[in-house]
Amino acid sequence: MSAERRALPVDRLLLVALFVTALVTAQLTAAKLLSFSLPFSIPIAGSALTLPGAALAYAVTYFASDCYAELYGKQAARELVNVAFLMNFVVLALVWSTIAAPAADPEFASTFSSVLGSATNIVAASLLAYVASQNWDVIAFHRLKEYTDGEKLWLRNIGSTASSQLIDTVIFVGVAFWVLPNLGIGAGMELPLVGGGPVPSVAALIVGQYVLKLAIALIDTPFVYAVVRAVRNREGDRRLFTA
Repeated sequence: MSAERRALPVDRLLLVALFVTALVTAQLTAAKLLSFSLPFSIPIAGSALTLPGAALAYAVTYFASDCYAELYGKQAARELVNVAFLMNFVVLALVWSTIAAPAADPEFASTFSSVLGSATNIVAASLLAYVASQNWDVIAFHRLKEYTDGEKLWLRNIGSTASSQLIDTVIFVGVAFWVLPNLGIGAGMELPLVGGGPVPSVAALIVGQYVLKLAIALIDTPFVYAVVRAVRNREGDRRLFTA
């Protein structure tokens, strides 16, 4: 009789589940544009932050992946990112097959399709932004870890997330709301003209999304420390990291 395989530790399972849940949520909420008023003005964006609805959920994926990378290493983090990328296609296939299936209530089916059937430009941009930024996040995280000899977890959490979030934001917003609409793909998603042309409105959306993501990266750092410390204590790994 072959030996029974060891079950996946619950801590590791929870991080994988959090990453995938946030990623799926981001995929399904990307098309809605949110707007938040600010008590002050910031360059380009002004006194309001305009960002895709997926911004918060997508920021959570970086929190989960940084915890995962710190605890289980570069190869494991890369596998998580790329397997989750493939799962994006499973989500899309399931959603689109449900939309295509015969409906008992055509009126509700139309609403269902408009809510969950993301436009082509949103899907293409989100997939491209994901695969580029998440893989860069893993690379940057471990380069900073090597540079600091495994110390300063706060630096690699903020540094890797800040740079990868910038890549993600520029690719997603630029492709979804400017490049593809100007090619006639998903034209209905094109941003209203601001300042006489499309570039200022795209720039405002990039700034609004990035400001929120950067703020989340700063806020979640103590939680990354807490998760890493808790998991290492549970698994009997007494290695310490220097703040």
